[in-house]
Amino acid sequence: MTGKKLRNLVIICGDQLDHYSIAFDGFDPERDAVLMTEAAHEASYVWQSKRRIAFFFAAMRHFRDAQRREGRTVLYNAIDDENPPDTLANGLKAAIAQHDPEHLIVVQPGDWRVLSDLQSAAGETGLPLTVLEDAHFYTSIADFENFSEGRKRFILEDFYRMMRKRTGLLMADGKPVGGEWNYDKENRKSFGKKGPGLITPRAHYQPDPVTLDVLRLVEKHFANAPGTLEEFGEPVTRADALHALADFIDNRLRDFGTHQDAMWAGSSTLNHARISGVINLKLISPREAVNAAIAAYDSGAAPLNAVEGFVRQILGWREYIRGIYWTRMPEYADLNGLNAQRDIPGFFWTGETDMACLSDMLTRLLRTGYAHHIERLMGMGLFLLMYGAKPYATHDWHMGLYLDAIDWVSLPNMAGMSQHADGGIVGTKPYCATGAYIDRMSNYCESCRFDPKQSTGDNACPFTTLYWDFLARHEDAFNTNQRMFLQVRNLRRKEAGEVRAIRQQAENLRFP
Repeated sequence: MTGKKLRNLVIICGDQLDHYSIAFDGFDPERDAVLMTEAAHEASYVWQSKRRIAFFFAAMRHFRDAQRREGRTVLYNAIDDENPPDTLANGLKAAIAQHDPEHLIVVQPGDWRVLSDLQSAAGETGLPLTVLEDAHFYTSIADFENFSEGRKRFILEDFYRMMRKRTGLLMADGKPVGGEWNYDKENRKSFGKKGPGLITPRAHYQPDPVTLDVLRLVEKHFANAPGTLEEFGEPVTRADALHALADFIDNRLRDFGTHQDAMWAGSSTLNHARISGVINLKLISPREAVNAAIAAYDSGAAPLNAVEGFVRQILGWREYIRGIYWTRMPEYADLNGLNAQRDIPGFFWTGETDMACLSDMLTRLLRTGYAHHIERLMGMGLFLLMYGAKPYATHDWHMGLYLDAIDWVSLPNMAGMSQHADGGIVGTKPYCATGAYIDRMSNYCESCRFDPKQSTGDNACPFTTLYWDFLARHEDAFNTNQRMFLQVRNLRRKEAGEVRAIRQQAENLRFP
C-alpha cells in the first residue's frame, strides 16, 4: 500500500477466515487494508482451553500470511506484541487513530456481543461501519425471518425441506432423492458388542513454524488454561481444511449415517467428519462440504442414508440454528425456561468422575477439543440438563472447550436444544433419558461401577437417578407436553416413597 489515505479498513474476526469473503469485493490493495486482532479478552472472557486458543490463533496467523501473499496489507495485532490491544474494539480504535481510514467494513460476526462492541467503537470515532451479510451461509437472516413469519409450527424439519426444495440438493423432479426426506430410522444404530471395527483414523497435521510459535505463546500466556497442547495436529490452513474434508469423504462418510448416534469408549471421531471447526472458522464453505458429500453419493462411493444425514446437519441444522440466534438475540441469551440454577459441576473441567461415560468423554474433550453430537447432547449435555445447571453457564463451558464453538452456534445448541432453556423454540421436548440410553448406544456401562437400571443405592447410575428427579421437579410443566406424556406417566407409576428416595439421592449427587 502506498502513502495514499486509507479508504477502507476491513475488519476480519477470528471466525471469519474466508478466503473468498464478500468483504474483499472491490478491495484495492493500494487504498484498503485488513485489520486482525488477537485480543486477550476474546481468549479469556470465558475460561478457554489451550487447544481452542491455539486453534484460533494459528488459523488467524496462517490466514494473515495468505492475505499478505495475495498482496493485501494486513494490520495484525498479535498477543505477544508489545502493549497489544486487549479487546477487538480497542484494536479497532487504535488502528483508526494510526491509519485514519475513511470507512470501516465487517462481515456480520458470529457473536452478537462482538458486533455490538465493534458498532460502539465505530460510533465513538464517528466513522461509518458497513456490516455485510455473510455470504458463507446458504441463507440470509432476512430469508430466515421470511420463512418463520406467521408460522404456528417452527421446527427444523419444515425448514430443512424448504432448504432442499430451494437449493435442489438431493432432489429430483421436485421430490427427495430416494423418496424420503430423512433416514433417521436407519441412522440410530449402536455398534453392538463387536464395536466399530477398523476405522481409518483422522488425519494429523504436523504443526509448521507458524503454528509452533502459537503453541509456545499459548503455553506462556495461558499457562493456567485447561486442557493440553500435546499432539496438536489440527487443520489450521485452507489447504489442510480441504484435505480434512476429503479425508472424511474418502474414508468415513460411507459408514457415517448408520452409526452416527453411536458412542464407543476411547473414540469421539469414529465415522464422523470432525470438520465443524474449520467450517465455523470459514476455512472451507458449507457448499464445499455438501457438494463433496453429494458427489460421493452420485458416484456410488457413499449410501444415501449417510449422505442425507451429513447434508441435513449442514444445510438444515446449521442454517436453522443461525437463524434462531440472529432473530432472537439478545433476549435469547437470558432464557431459562426450566429455572435451572446450579453451577457447572467441577469435574466438567477435569474429567475426574467415577462415571465411565463422562470420564471418557470429558477427558477426550479436554485433550482434543471435540466430541460428536450425541456425546454432546445425550452424554454431557444430558447430565447438565438433569443436574439443573444454569443454561448460560453450559453455553460458556461449551464455548470454552470446543474448537467449533462460536456464539451463534453454541448458544442455541446448548441453552436451547440441550438444556431446553428456550421452552421449546429449538426442540419441542427436553432430551432426557436414563442411563439405559447410554448403555444401549455405547459400551461404557460394561466398565462402569454404576448400574443404569438402578436409581437409588450405592450402585445407582447418576443418569438414572437424575432422570427421575428431573421428571419429578418438572412434572406439572411436562404433563402438558404431548411428547413427554409417556415419561410423566411412568413417573406417576412409582410409589411416593421411591420417588422421595430418588430425589434425596439426586440432592446428594449435587452436594457430594
